[in-house]
Amino acid sequence: MMLDSQETSELKNIPSIRKTGVLIVNLGTPDSPSVPDVRKYLREFLMDERVIDIPYLNRWLLINLIIAPFRAPKSAKVYKELWLPEGSPLKIYGYSVEEKLQKALGERFVVKLAMRYQSPSIESALTELRKECFTDIIVIPFFPQYASASTGSVYKLVMETIKDWEVLPELRFVNRFLDHPKFIEGFVNLGKKYMAQRKYDHVVFSYHGLPERQITKGDVTNEQCQFGSCCDVLNHRNQHCYRAQCFETTRLLAKGLGLKEGEYTTCFQSRLGKTPWIKPYTDEIIPQLTAKGVKSVLAFSPSFVADCLETTIEVGDEYKELFEENGGEHWQLVESLNDSDIWIETLVDLVENA
Repeated sequence: MMLDSQETSELKNIPSIRKTGVLIVNLGTPDSPSVPDVRKYLREFLMDERVIDIPYLNRWLLINLIIAPFRAPKSAKVYKELWLPEGSPLKIYGYSVEEKLQKALGERFVVKLAMRYQSPSIESALTELRKECFTDIIVIPFFPQYASASTGSVYKLVMETIKDWEVLPELRFVNRFLDHPKFIEGFVNLGKKYMAQRKYDHVVFSYHGLPERQITKGDVTNEQCQFGSCCDVLNHRNQHCYRAQCFETTRLLAKGLGLKEGEYTTCFQSRLGKTPWIKPYTDEIIPQLTAKGVKSVLAFSPSFVADCLETTIEVGDEYKELFEENGGEHWQLVESLNDSDIWIETLVDLVENA
């Protein structure tokens, strides 16, 4: 049956009942820089079996009897250095992105911010989205490279939260976005801003580290990653390897910045404990660079999309101090994408293509 022009026009004016929820998720932050709040955050974060993947009892004893009691006071002092008058930078940027992304996407979408640990929780955000009766929900973990301890942990909690809902929405996840053109462009533009101001002897791309055993456990091909040249190319066999994804991110950024081989280094930070973590370690690379006569470094932290303790304090302050102690003269941190326009454009594209 053919519709006449008037009937077609009337159909176009019928409002669509299909709306989409968008859940954006970052790692998390303490509610305040006080010792009790930092201790609470550390306990929730480190008790995640995907973060510290050892037997439950061992993990409980390690976190509750050693790490949380002794590390919380030290971490609280660092968080106080990071804290802004409005609160945690991670949360400030998160709410700003939520507002800007909502405006950019329009009324067909409802955007909610959540943190994997602490507040606003994934459970509370999903409860709000559930009330909207959405047919589908898109989940975007704010981790450019996939890892079981980050993106995988978000997936797990989201699915555990909704598994008993009577009406289950169509659920779509953004697995990673390390090679998204706008994500790369955003960091390249930030880097070029500093490179236009002065010449740098070397560029460091420092990523959050992971225990080597987590990379090995994730190798479903059973080819046993050797943590070396196997990460030189990202392909269908190693595409889920976090280390390989980081090296691919570096290659894309280096190309955009016009860097040649030897002018940059990929390395990993934030290791914990005595077990081997993925290498090379950033704090060991720095003395090696100064020993070669490197006096100025431009430092990126491309595993984070918002500035936080690991970027501002660890890469921006602690590594700068280490660099200068070893004879370096100028260490410049490139800030994260935070709530920049190009980051919002990246997210809009990720939503529309999910």
